[in-house]
Amino acid sequence: MSSSSFRAPAGAAAVFSSDQKIRLGRLDALRSSHSVFLGRNASGIVSVPPSASSSSSSPIQAVSTPAKTETATKRSKVEIIKEKSNFIRYPLNEELLTEAPNVNESAVQLIKFHGSYQQYNREERGGRSYSFMLRTKNPSGKVPNQLYLTMDDLADEFGIGTLRLTTRQTFQLHGVLKLNLKTVMSSIIKNMGSTLGACGDLNRNVLAPAAPYVKKDYLFAQETADNIAALLSPQSGFYYDMWVDGEQFLTAEPPEVVKARNDNSHGTNFVDSPEPIYGTQFLPRKFKVAVTVPTDNSVDLLTNDIGVVVVSDENGEPQGFNLYVGGGMGRTHRMESTFARLAEPLGYVPKEDILYAVKAIVVTQREHGRRDDRKYSRMKYLISSWGIEKFKDVVEQYYGKKFEPSRDLPEWEFKSYLGWHEQGDGAWFCGLHVDSGRVGGIMKKTLREVIEKYKIDVRITPNQNIVLCDIKTEWKRPITTVLAQAGLLQPEFVDPLNQTAMACPAFPLCPLAITEAERGIPSILKRVRAMFEKVGLDYDESVVIRVTGCPNGCARPYMAELGLVGDGPNSYQVWLGGTPNQTQIARSFMDKVKVHDLEKVLEPLFYHWKLERETKESFGEFTTRMGFEKLKELIDTYSQSPP
Repeated sequence: MSSSSFRAPAGAAAVFSSDQKIRLGRLDALRSSHSVFLGRNASGIVSVPPSASSSSSSPIQAVSTPAKTETATKRSKVEIIKEKSNFIRYPLNEELLTEAPNVNESAVQLIKFHGSYQQYNREERGGRSYSFMLRTKNPSGKVPNQLYLTMDDLADEFGIGTLRLTTRQTFQLHGVLKLNLKTVMSSIIKNMGSTLGACGDLNRNVLAPAAPYVKKDYLFAQETADNIAALLSPQSGFYYDMWVDGEQFLTAEPPEVVKARNDNSHGTNFVDSPEPIYGTQFLPRKFKVAVTVPTDNSVDLLTNDIGVVVVSDENGEPQGFNLYVGGGMGRTHRMESTFARLAEPLGYVPKEDILYAVKAIVVTQREHGRRDDRKYSRMKYLISSWGIEKFKDVVEQYYGKKFEPSRDLPEWEFKSYLGWHEQGDGAWFCGLHVDSGRVGGIMKKTLREVIEKYKIDVRITPNQNIVLCDIKTEWKRPITTVLAQAGLLQPEFVDPLNQTAMACPAFPLCPLAITEAERGIPSILKRVRAMFEKVGLDYDESVVIRVTGCPNGCARPYMAELGLVGDGPNSYQVWLGGTPNQTQIARSFMDKVKVHDLEKVLEPLFYHWKLERETKESFGEFTTRMGFEKLKELIDTYSQSPP
């Protein structure tokens, strides 16, 4: 039950003394000078022992949260669907049994929590051929050998013959028919995989550097990502009920994860609920977490709801974490009240407290994030509305401590991990570039052969590439040769523009796409390379280019030096000003630029970048320094009198 729709049952008030007040997120049930939040039971009702009082001897610690002026809040349709679903089961369980090729509107919302989206081919005329996209959940991008081979088989047998590596270190499998969903889902589960929580209003896949370095900080970052993923994984069993008839395929959780999840000393949990953290409503919208180590921004840290950075002592021993909050990419065209946003510093926590701090942040968003309008439901809007200090104050009350000041960190760098690298244990790993993350054809066949022959585990990077792990020195030459023959080249043979470029799938399957992205970016990159050559830029110079078919930002275009965001048929909004290390957000430069007119806009900018840049000044930094009015003037002048 939503906090905003809570109504106390008859006689419930008799439990409370006259000086107490129930605090249910948004609703003040009784007025007093201070508030006490004591957790909830499965029905959404506060559970208060008769002995509880406001005195210091009370065993339950009070949590004071900011009062809301409204007494009731309108909820979106999705919130009602979640509430009535019996923890994400009904009516999906019934819809999966019908002979129809699709599921109804309510089930479409619920199946996201199971890791799937319903889609149809938008280029098909005369009807709709429905299918489902499945997305796996792989903390740190880790993919065991057995799971990779299973996904490869499923793509051929039940999908469209390709696998897609995503910007959140997961697989996407497209084209699965409804009648095959249970077979595919159960196969993934039984082969060391999961799709639980890969989509939906809950914590998504937790990012961490994909590099399999045997270094204390990298290993600790990846372990922390695993623990956060486990902490925030749904507990009510709906996923296993649906796809493997209730059979559990779970590894034992670390005791610190179980302890942190069950802890309710600061009123974070729903008491006696199958979902102690999420309740019946789960979160207002999707929630994203990334963990990394200093300097390594392979995870686009500042685009996440929570960014977690390992802080080590002078001996390299991890001591704690810097936390960043409030990042997010999604927005709506020509609606200035929606925006992309960078995460900002929240503070530092010792390593033993990280799960409690993360949980406190999630609960703050759960209780106070908007549930009336999904356009404004991400945590970035809550923080923008409240300000970071008020947000920190509320989180600290759920956390039970004050955050320490953030520790100083070195500059961030983008790390691709392409090519050969020593792991630190005598073995090697090899990062392979995959255009837009799409694995198909001879590339897919060859990767399968190498991964199967050498029994290699793999990892997916946040830049849609793949890393082959634990390679013996004597395997390097034969692996390099066979991969090169399939077009999986070493980085020195891949255009630098391609190495940092990203695109979302867009047409034909994404229902939100306005124009091309994945299918359009190869041509766009070739045209940019031709412009570079025309104005005299060297081959090894590059610009971070990201293309999306709509403003939702799945390929994080607002962090690019040059972002192209679909805003009409064959038309893009041009964003400029991101940096190569993804620490500065871009700004909208031009609307409605037709794809065939890109040279008119971009060639003058590249020309003047080469001519007027400062030492080592990136394209994004150059466009920011010049200012957009000056850039538009340069474009106009160039078009009248090109060099």
